[in-house]
Amino acid sequence: MALIATSFGRHSTAAEVVKGIDLSGKRAIVTGAASGIGIETARALALTGAEVTLAVRNTYAGAQTAADITTTTGNQNIHVAPLDLSSQESIAKFVAAWNGPLHILVNNAGVMALPKQHTSEGWEMQFATNHLGHFALALGLHDALAADGAARIVSVSSSGHLASPVVFDDIHFAFRPYDPLLAYAQSKTANILFAVGATMRWFGDGITANALMPGAIVTNLQRYTGGLKTLPEHRKTPEQGAATSVLLATSPLLDGISGRYFEDCNEAMIVTNGNGYVSGVAPYALNSDNADRLWEESLQLNRNLDYHD
Repeated sequence: MALIATSFGRHSTAAEVVKGIDLSGKRAIVTGAASGIGIETARALALTGAEVTLAVRNTYAGAQTAADITTTTGNQNIHVAPLDLSSQESIAKFVAAWNGPLHILVNNAGVMALPKQHTSEGWEMQFATNHLGHFALALGLHDALAADGAARIVSVSSSGHLASPVVFDDIHFAFRPYDPLLAYAQSKTANILFAVGATMRWFGDGITANALMPGAIVTNLQRYTGGLKTLPEHRKTPEQGAATSVLLATSPLLDGISGRYFEDCNEAMIVTNGNGYVSGVAPYALNSDNADRLWEESLQLNRNLDYHD
């Protein structure tokens, strides 16, 4: 199977990727859209004429972002809705409030390298926020996505996934010493496996799902790591970091493409070792058996919510 290649690369911006694309009448949700690459992802989608909902924890910051996006794009259809991905109650309220079809869901929000924390359910916080929250959101919005017949889910992962598979026998660090970077890594592997699992289950509903590595961008995501460790020449601006997300959300080149992993606006190669955690995708992150196991585990953890599995 040939890798998807485009004319865009690591220096491309989100605005360049969406140039000439018209999504008037389409509706998009971007989680974590009040900071970092989430802002630029939402802004680029607004440039296409799409109606964009910023799903954010901080609605004050979200309102400021929405106003700025309207000013810079002229798009008046920018909305803000509260969403805390670590709270099942918050996710359920967001889903219940959504009406009508949904064409693009960008699972962008995330946390990184947190000190050891657990949700009220006892779930490790990074896995709960980065994977289980987005899993619950996507399942809750399944019917809205299926109503379109050609909807897209974009799952923002990281090259950090190369540091660890999902450790199914101890996802929540009940028995092994907690390591914040390994906890982050397995949650990012889960983001890719979600795209694989959704493809196996929902492709027939007209829903595609792909995952990506945005690149090294200085944002508040690194507040627990002492800042970005990447060399300055390898870093991206937020506008460049949002480009791959926006490509997966909008490009005609991705019509009917699902269950794959991209970086620098092109599909990534499978690597057989961690290669310094720089690029490529680990085989375990695209493995269909792992995707099935994660899906079933996630359903079990979320068993109290009403989903379509």
